[in-house]
Amino acid sequence: MSEARPISIGTIDHVVLRVTDLDRMRAFYCDILGCRVEKHQAELGLLQLRAGASLIDLVDVAGRLGRMGGRAAGIEGRNMDHFCLRLDRFDGPAIQRYLSDRGIDPGEIVQRYGAAGTGPSLYIEDPEGNTVELKAPPGTAG
Repeated sequence: MSEARPISIGTIDHVVLRVTDLDRMRAFYCDILGCRVEKHQAELGLLQLRAGASLIDLVDVAGRLGRMGGRAAGIEGRNMDHFCLRLDRFDGPAIQRYLSDRGIDPGEIVQRYGAAGTGPSLYIEDPEGNTVELKAPPGTAG
């Protein structure tokens, strides 16, 4: 008998891009594509843009978060930090167990800000090393 899957994806919550020219990228996404600035966390080097129901996060590679990803995009540096999947429901311990049982390190559950506000999430890696954030729906306790 197989265990019920505790993961049911609702939507992509946000995409995070590492950038070298934050002002130019803001202008492109806001002035050309119609996004709007939602939140600016200057101490992190993070500018969060509203894109419909989702967010596009721009991380300055020279900022606190950006330096954690290494060099700017190129052969030795990533441009995308991670993408986030908003789940329809979030039972943290069940999700951690489910992932662990499948040989995936579920990471710790932490309160993070996303397109629908602050809530619990965790990070995992896919088989090729891409980081995926699994995020709770709005109003979910940790």
